[in-house]
Order: sequence, then structure tokens, then C-alpha cells
Amino acid sequence: MNLPNLLTLLRIILVPVFITFLWYNMPLFALITFTIAGLTDAIDGYLARKYNQESQLGKILDPIADKTLLVSAFVFIFNSDLSIKFPFWFILFAISRDIYILAGSFLIYLIKGSLKVKPSFFGKMTTFLQIFTVIYTLISNVFPNLYNHLFYESALIITFIVMVLSLLTYTYDGIKQLNDLENL
Repeated sequence: MNLPNLLTLLRIILVPVFITFLWYNMPLFALITFTIAGLTDAIDGYLARKYNQESQLGKILDPIADKTLLVSAFVFIFNSDLSIKFPFWFILFAISRDIYILAGSFLIYLIKGSLKVKPSFFGKMTTFLQIFTVIYTLISNVFPNLYNHLFYESALIITFIVMVLSLLTYTYDGIKQLNDLENL
């Protein structure tokens, strides 16, 4: 197992640690844990590309790790005792988007017997912005004097817009893969 895959596994292992800190109302430790987990997302991808260590396992584990970390953060922050939380509409769309992409991928795989998984620019930006909004939400709860309502609302709206763009991009790519089947 290579280093990028180990970092991805670390991100998965940190999810229950992060949830535990939120559950016991320890937002500083939740912030530290989530930030470390978020950094592993950037580092594992960089190392895999730089040292040509991309693997099938990494292509499967990385999105699982990302989605597990982010969905857990959205749901558990929303249900925590923290004063600054994600709005329900944001969480609903983020989770619905992930389910839609997963279901579409599964459908393409069932129809074609294969699936070309290619992260899009907007998909990568979505993950980055979601990690950023979680970190800012936690920072705002740990250090309330750093919270700025306008900045927070703007970050949520920008993240939402990029999530929509990524959803459209993945839909287009999925339709294209299905249309390629007709041209065989």
C-alpha cells in the first residue's frame, strides 16, 4: 500500500474521531481533527500525481473518504450543540447531489458494464469549498469573534453554486458515456 492510500485511510479513520469530538461538544478538537483530515485529501492527491502512485484502490477509497468525512461533518454539525450550523437546505442539497451522482454512476455501470470515473474541475472545487466551509464553521464556533455572517453566507452560496455546476458537469459526462454506448 502506497503513501497516498495510507493518507486516504487515515482520513477515513479520523471520521469517527471527529464525530466523537462533536458529540461531546469539543469543537476545538473537532476542528483540529477535521483540518488534518481535510489536509490529507489535498496531500494524497498531490503525492499520487507527483510520484505516479495513482491506484485503483485510491480511485475507489478517495471519494468514499471525502463523502464520509463531509456528510458526517454536515449532519453532525447540524445536530450538535454548536451555535453556528449549516442550514438544512445546504445539507439536503449536498447529500442529494452525492446520492444522485452515486446512483447515476451505478446506473451507467449496470448499463455499460464499465464506468469512466474522471473527477471534474467543479467536482474538485466542490470538495475544496465544502472542506473550507466546514473548517470556517468550526473556527466560528471555537473563536466566535472571527465569525462574519456575510462572509459565511457568501461562502455557503458560492459552495452551493459550485455544487450545482459539478452536478451539471457530472450529469453531462454521464449522458455522454451512455451516448457512447449507442455509437458502438
